Amino acid sequence: MVAIVAQIKRWKKQLGGSGFRLLFLAALVGVVAGAGALAFYFATNAVDQQMLHNIGHYHPPVEGVAVKTIAPYIDTLQMDTSWYLYVLPMLGGLFSGWLVYTYAPEAEGHGTDGALEAFHQRGGLIRARVPIVKSIASIATIGTGGSAGREGPIAQIGAGFGSFVATRLGLSVADRRILLLAGMAGGVGATFRSPLGGALFAVEVLYRDPEFEHEGLIPCIISSIIAYSLFGSVTGWEPLLATPHFHFEQPSELLIFLVLGVVCALLGVGYVKVFYGMRNLFKRLALPDWLKPAVGGLLLGLLAMAVPQVLGSGYGWVQSALYGNVALWVMLVIAFAKILATSLTISSGGSGGVFAPSLVIGAMLGGAFGATAQMLLPTLTQDPQAYVLVGMAGFFAGVANAPIATLIMVSELTGNYGLLAPLMLVCVVAMIAMRHNSIYEKQVPARIDSPAHFGDFVIDVLEGITVSELATKGRSPTLIPAEMTLPNVLNKISAAKNAYFPVVNPSQKMVGIFSLNDIRRILNEEIPPGLVVAGDIATSQVIYATPQDHLTDVMRKITARNLEEIPVVDPLHPDQVLYMLSRRAVLAHYAEQVEKTKSAYLQ
Repeated sequence: MVAIVAQIKRWKKQLGGSGFRLLFLAALVGVVAGAGALAFYFATNAVDQQMLHNIGHYHPPVEGVAVKTIAPYIDTLQMDTSWYLYVLPMLGGLFSGWLVYTYAPEAEGHGTDGALEAFHQRGGLIRARVPIVKSIASIATIGTGGSAGREGPIAQIGAGFGSFVATRLGLSVADRRILLLAGMAGGVGATFRSPLGGALFAVEVLYRDPEFEHEGLIPCIISSIIAYSLFGSVTGWEPLLATPHFHFEQPSELLIFLVLGVVCALLGVGYVKVFYGMRNLFKRLALPDWLKPAVGGLLLGLLAMAVPQVLGSGYGWVQSALYGNVALWVMLVIAFAKILATSLTISSGGSGGVFAPSLVIGAMLGGAFGATAQMLLPTLTQDPQAYVLVGMAGFFAGVANAPIATLIMVSELTGNYGLLAPLMLVCVVAMIAMRHNSIYEKQVPARIDSPAHFGDFVIDVLEGITVSELATKGRSPTLIPAEMTLPNVLNKISAAKNAYFPVVNPSQKMVGIFSLNDIRRILNEEIPPGLVVAGDIATSQVIYATPQDHLTDVMRKITARNLEEIPVVDPLHPDQVLYMLSRRAVLAHYAEQVEKTKSAYLQ
């Protein structure tokens, strides 16, 4: 025990106090993400069993079972179901739409985008109610046959808890973002029984370019391991999908896999266009937002009358295809119908993820491609069923711009690592071929484009420059008396150009500060405006600068708290505001210095 304690102290010294705390909190987030994944898993299965199986008499193939010898060959789209089945998606959409648009509108759609937006644009902040609303709405959507997956909801559930922990403990914005990613990693790693893939997904999916949020990798790995271990100890350790023993032994076959990567990219472009085109159509629909998921569910039910295979996650059909039990034309129909079904479910405002549908689309495309390749090039095609697995990974890698995470996740969720070489090739080709398309709208091109790293790339140029050199670029502060009521505050700031407003006492000394966002939040509360005064809105913890501060330090303060403006105060009297300095003014000065540096270098 003494040795263990001594080792922990050494780790703590090596990591630093804050780093050790962050790893501990990542482990805590992993526990909750794993527990959340379990609750979501059992609740979704229970609703699915009651609605689709018992009421709708919908019995697709079961995933995780080696179906080669126990399942019939599927060469028809017809299924013996109850007519109730085709009404269920509309009912699920109606409940989901009402719940989401009543309590948390940001929970609509696929939750991964919500987590990405929180990371890039909101300083890692997710409202505490969002994971709860997202969970219930997604259970209703998926359990009633919606063409959606569990990745988006569980990513937002885990991310929401990570954000909640960081906010409650008063951690920095940077730490909150890392715990948000740790929550995503834990949820995804547990749900898909893919601990490494879940960790890599959380740090890779943020950007369209091949970049990682490397600061969050270790916390994500810790969270994912713990969440996966908790989930597996309850549900079992078998991979999500059973596969034959695939292996790669024919290098010349890489030429065919190369073509598959291009085909995945082409269909991926169509998928993204249909997905967001459908969203734009629903936005223009003259109906209340909460009713639109029900309309999407109604149209999905009509589609399911012709192609019932589009309902639910679709993993059972992938399982059958992996053993060659699905006809070529059936796989093609399911692939294209699943694109439309997913767009009707999620683009209408329904709640669910795009990972599972994308895997199904890619698997069906890969299976059809492999069967065609075997007919046309039998000597080069070693195993047409292998293309099902590779197509799964390639298609999602292309639409998500996450090739590394995807090939690892697909290998882990199938328990099959024999196709790593073709997986790597197809994933990279598909990603490169559709670089400017993404199913995740809130991805940013690269780290330099993310507000989360806005200040990371300006530090060197600003070294040695003090705030006093930008005094002429500062704005006069709009001082708000602490006792001024909200209606008068709104009148006073309506013509102001500032983003932040110092609050002063009768002696004109600053006692707090608030932003326009703080005003918006208070307006959403059901409090009579006349009872709210400026002092109630303001925070007393003011982040400020002095004329002697270096711009490097100011930029770190602005970036850490995601501020648009900072008050510059008298160093001898910190409660006296001299002027307001904006992020834009600092960046404009940075641009000037860059040009000067370039000119000096060219001379």
